Amino acid sequence: MYRKRAGEVLRIEAEGIEKLAAHLDDQFNRLVDLIYQSRGRVIVAGIGKSGLIARKIVATLNSTGTRSLFLHPVEAMHGDLGIVSADDVFIALSNSGQTDELNILIPSIRSVGCPVVAFTGNSRSSLAAQSDLVIYVGVEKEACPLGLAPTASTSAQLAMGDALAVVLLEKRKFNTSDFQKFHPGGNLGRRLSYGVADIMLTGGAVPTAAAGTPMEQALADMERCRLGVIFIVDRENRLAGIITDGDIRRMVVQKISVYENTVDAMMTPDPKHVYPATPLYEALNIMETHQITVLPAIDETGTIVGALHLHDILGKGALKFNPV
Repeated sequence: MYRKRAGEVLRIEAEGIEKLAAHLDDQFNRLVDLIYQSRGRVIVAGIGKSGLIARKIVATLNSTGTRSLFLHPVEAMHGDLGIVSADDVFIALSNSGQTDELNILIPSIRSVGCPVVAFTGNSRSSLAAQSDLVIYVGVEKEACPLGLAPTASTSAQLAMGDALAVVLLEKRKFNTSDFQKFHPGGNLGRRLSYGVADIMLTGGAVPTAAAGTPMEQALADMERCRLGVIFIVDRENRLAGIITDGDIRRMVVQKISVYENTVDAMMTPDPKHVYPATPLYEALNIMETHQITVLPAIDETGTIVGALHLHDILGKGALKFNPV
């Protein structure tokens, strides 16, 4: 019984969020450009549940490269308005658009010279009428059976805030190294502050094959190590190339006889690589940019010393350090 009702609530909220996509228009594009070009911060305000959502939007924006602050409308009218400048972008959250404490504040915000943006479910509201841009975040109904407790409406506000943060993140080309700077205390942030040497695979766990090795033998070594790659090395054990599972699949599709060749003919020469001292966030950037999951680690002479897998960076399983 409880599960059925909980499922109904989740469906109502999911449908409310999904329908927002149809309401996205040029107003959203203008908001992104406005914030991106702004020399100030994004100031987000709301009362009650909308105020809580505003705080979450601020937190998400800050953690993804957009400087933001939460402003309580009542406190703003008693001195905190001083944090707002003409260079900022002010976003007001109100589902009804008729929140008195918020609407009373808007003329003061406009007098500072700060552009005003409404996140509201009522495009004909007082808040919308006073705003430079209106982003629709309305829902057909709340999940609350009384239609009183903000549920689907606050989920819609939050989702639109996430959409804004992600679009800005991509526009700013915010990457994992930036994330690490802003999240030094988080699990991923701590992990990204380490070096490749801290978590790379070494010794027999690193699949290598000498130049001239038959593909049949190389494939057996790939299967043994289960990394989906094998590194090709020259006589001095220096990195010469790489063969991946993807390479093998493409060879099969192209009807290339894999077993009749040596690794030299099948490998991709001069593959992307890292060094033991390379920060993990830099290695992750390389993986994301080039869509690869395994990187060879080499020393200053080009000799293979380890292998770095994406799963180990992201923390699949417990974080482990190699013995010194």
